[in-house]
Amino acid sequence: MADESLSQTDIDLLLSKGLSAEAAPRQAAHADAQLYDFRRPRRVSKERQRTLEGIYDRFAKALDAWLLGRVRRPVETRLVGVEQCSFGEFTLSLPAPCATFGFDVRDGNGHRGAVDVGYSLASLLVDRLFGGSGAPLDISRGLTPIERLAIRTFVEHVIGALTEVWRDYVRLPCEIAGFEFSPDMVQLMNREEPVLVATLEVSCDGASSLLIVCLPFLALDSFFSPGEEAGIQGRKLSLEEQQANHVLIEASLRRTSLDVAARLPATRVRMAELLRAVPGQVLRTNIPAHARLEVFVSENLRFHASPGRVNTQIAVRILDPHESIETNLPPTA
Repeated sequence: MADESLSQTDIDLLLSKGLSAEAAPRQAAHADAQLYDFRRPRRVSKERQRTLEGIYDRFAKALDAWLLGRVRRPVETRLVGVEQCSFGEFTLSLPAPCATFGFDVRDGNGHRGAVDVGYSLASLLVDRLFGGSGAPLDISRGLTPIERLAIRTFVEHVIGALTEVWRDYVRLPCEIAGFEFSPDMVQLMNREEPVLVATLEVSCDGASSLLIVCLPFLALDSFFSPGEEAGIQGRKLSLEEQQANHVLIEASLRRTSLDVAARLPATRVRMAELLRAVPGQVLRTNIPAHARLEVFVSENLRFHASPGRVNTQIAVRILDPHESIETNLPPTA
């Protein structure tokens, strides 16, 4: 029987040939490989990400307006990011102590979400809402019951603004359900359940604080479903559906009421004459009888008209549109 053992030289030769033949495919395969979490697949496409950023940009502007009226100082709210994660990862990101309000999504499915108010923002709101100067407070403790009530007012507005910006995509009627100051006690859903977390930064007087809004993915399922994207962009309607929509839109427009006012041209009256005026007195305006009236629709000047009468009622006759209307008209073919 022949000796089948290999010398060290033969082994080195075989290894060198094998590596040269297999190195390129293995390196290419390694370059193409990507990590994939089957428990939490990535569901946010680039198109959806841009839509989400637009939604929460409008949300930030709505909060800016409310905070400016309450804090009475320059306030800026900007979106830091919107991302998908698990609820467990969201709770791990919360500071200790925290100021987290849980809320119920009244969609009939028992979904719940959370709003975490950063302690710097919470202390500023508490101090300003109670008439303070806005000086930083002690944030090493949890909020007292009275302070929670003050912050709850802000969170109610946050939830209202959240419902409003999502209205075109998903119905999110929400109601505050509780408060927690310990991240370990924030147990609104299973820790592995996917959530959508939006992080916003609120800046005031050189100090900044985070505001975090957590929504369950299941409550936004229709937004992320493939069919919903086509529905939002507008699917192609049949001729019957287009005609039915046209009838509904026209009927709605015809039922719409607008404030219309016809006004005389501006005139000047002496202050002494105005002070002597009594109810029923006629003021001399020196405006000729054939002067053109200005017709305002919802406080906007739209037409020029002449005064007149129809039977026993005062009326105006539209003469021509105002220049602003003619400027905005589309070009005729």
